[in-house]
Amino acid sequence: MNLAYELPWYRDFINNSDLVFCDGFGVLLGARMLGYEVSSTHRMTCPDYIENLGLACEQNNVSLFLLAGKPGVVEKAITQLTAAAPNLQVQGHHGYFEKTGAENERVIQTINEFSPGILFVGFGMPLQEQWILNNIERINARVFLPLGACLDFYTGTVYRGPEWMTNRGLEWLTRLVTEPHRLWERYVIGNPLFFYRIFKEQLRKSK
Repeated sequence: MNLAYELPWYRDFINNSDLVFCDGFGVLLGARMLGYEVSSTHRMTCPDYIENLGLACEQNNVSLFLLAGKPGVVEKAITQLTAAAPNLQVQGHHGYFEKTGAENERVIQTINEFSPGILFVGFGMPLQEQWILNNIERINARVFLPLGACLDFYTGTVYRGPEWMTNRGLEWLTRLVTEPHRLWERYVIGNPLFFYRIFKEQLRKSK
């Protein structure tokens, strides 16, 4: 939400999407503070539903291409997904490649040869959204699904924290402790900034 506030192109990306879902407690809390009727049932976190997605793709003959993570993460995710959905049509490629130039073209060619029904893109925000915008017209996929670090969590490559914390909106604290150098700005600065902006919007609406 902070990115959407600060980057007009990113805000347009969200507003022009066919489907937007909430994967964080902060957004739920902010929405409640602004008077919207939402509950925890509206929260969808990809690591929790990715196997159901794989099963649905298998049952409906929809192919899935995973473009995310460090080398080795996609292969582990595919192993786990096909254990749950043995007939799933799935391929993948790691996300650590040059996003322009010859290497990018080779990745796009690999995707197009597979021609997936769903392309899962997990580079982190806002890089994944920018890559989709830059390449969407040249990629043979029906659905583009940007989902950040989902595969890292799904495969256990990155620790999400105990379930009692993730179910109570404290996953951010675990991530901050495990990756402080990378995520301190997002949470130490970003969390108060988000609620400051919610407070400003409350004042604006009250007037």
